[in-house]
Amino acid sequence: MTSIFFSAGRTRTLQFSDIFIITHNTYFSQMFGSFGLSIFFLKLGLAAVFLWFGVDKLIHPSYWLNAWVPQWFLGVLAKFGTDGTQFVYANGIFEILVGVSLLSGILVKFFSFLAAVFLLSVILSVGLNEVIVRDIGLLGGFLALLFLPGRNSRF
Repeated sequence: MTSIFFSAGRTRTLQFSDIFIITHNTYFSQMFGSFGLSIFFLKLGLAAVFLWFGVDKLIHPSYWLNAWVPQWFLGVLAKFGTDGTQFVYANGIFEILVGVSLLSGILVKFFSFLAAVFLLSVILSVGLNEVIVRDIGLLGGFLALLFLPGRNSRF
């Protein structure tokens, strides 16, 4: 243990609980304990991912169609008179709207709900692989925003 000196000349052994108190009651809690900053960075990270993939779907729809849309789903789309490319474009626009919502703060709960449903449907339809692990993490972020209490709880 480390000894620290007090102004009266007394010494006291520094214990782990003292470090916990120091870090949670001083500058550190103000710097690293900001709830608002935590939510800001959560939204920023989720928005970056959704904007990136949304724009990429608009630029490279054939890649997304051939690499990620399951064949059985193309059959479902055909029954509704929609082809896969239209679906990829619509999905890209949806992802861009989610990203814009997170950055602007408009309808965050609504788009968090839609994104969570979307990610859950992707997870259930594609199955477990290395990309789905990312989607599970994104789903957790959107669920955190969806169930966020307090003044930010407007839908």
